[in-house]
Amino acid sequence: MSMLESVPTPNRRLRRGRRNATLRRMVRETQLTVDNLIAPLFIVEGQNIRKPISSMPGQFQLSLDQLGTEIDELVAAQIPAVLLFGIPLHKDAQGSSAWDANGPVPSAIRAIKQQAPHLVVIADVCMCEYTDHGHCGILTSGEPETITVDNDPTLELLARASVAYAEAGADVVAPSAMMDGQIAAIRYGLDQAGYHDTIILSYAAKFASAFYGPFREAAESTPQFGDRRSYQMDAANAREAIAETALDVAEGADWLMVKPAGAYLDIIRAVYEEFDLPLAAYQVSGEYAMIKAAAANGWIDEQRVALESLLAIRRAGASMIITYYAKAAAQWLKA
Repeated sequence: MSMLESVPTPNRRLRRGRRNATLRRMVRETQLTVDNLIAPLFIVEGQNIRKPISSMPGQFQLSLDQLGTEIDELVAAQIPAVLLFGIPLHKDAQGSSAWDANGPVPSAIRAIKQQAPHLVVIADVCMCEYTDHGHCGILTSGEPETITVDNDPTLELLARASVAYAEAGADVVAPSAMMDGQIAAIRYGLDQAGYHDTIILSYAAKFASAFYGPFREAAESTPQFGDRRSYQMDAANAREAIAETALDVAEGADWLMVKPAGAYLDIIRAVYEEFDLPLAAYQVSGEYAMIKAAAANGWIDEQRVALESLLAIRRAGASMIITYYAKAAAQWLKA
């Protein structure tokens, strides 16, 4: 006699809906599609540059004359949007190349819009790639250990850069400097310049994360001293993330973002539940690099892990996912 003979059999068997791929597809709660993907691109000044980023296999710094092939591939993959970062030849204390009409980002925006008018172009707005000190705005004076970014004077620079990108044809500007009041300043600058329809995608909850390491190589934006913890968020703070987001919503943000994504799924879910604006999440360089490294060592199935990580971000509530896996994921999702 079986020791379980007297145990009643379950009436509800959820495994019934998992028996084959078609059934699983029919009851799937969360869908990940190419429409959810945004591809980041790094634009450098110069010619004939397609420089591999060593800590991010498969990613490159691209000069303008190399950008066209990449755009063709993204359009063919039906990826709806790109996020642009610029690496200028000239850097100074204010980051003045950020609003140079002939700088890397405005030039790339014009080229993309001529080649692929329907591709949505998002321009990251920050000073760190453009300043010679690697921080996200104008610095305060004082002793080295007390120097930080001077918030209010930096707002004008962010607004100037945003207007320059809008003038070049950007659909969306995405301020990532984490300065208090940056959304209001940028919205005012855009409206004064006549760009009322330019969307502001706010990096509303951007954490001071160790996961950004490889990006510093990609964007050549490593701080020359200190770090960014005095203006980016503490990883321990969830309620503060809601407060930061609420301020950006009040200032006129159109879309919201949480960055990073994988270690902050709880923040994505909290922002999704609290606010009714479109929500993005950024699967950052360190997240990508870890999957790549583990896959290169044969420890994981890269395709399955990458898609699962993206699905988790989508399940948490993000409808837009900025990811270095955009092009590969688009191909995998077609299979």
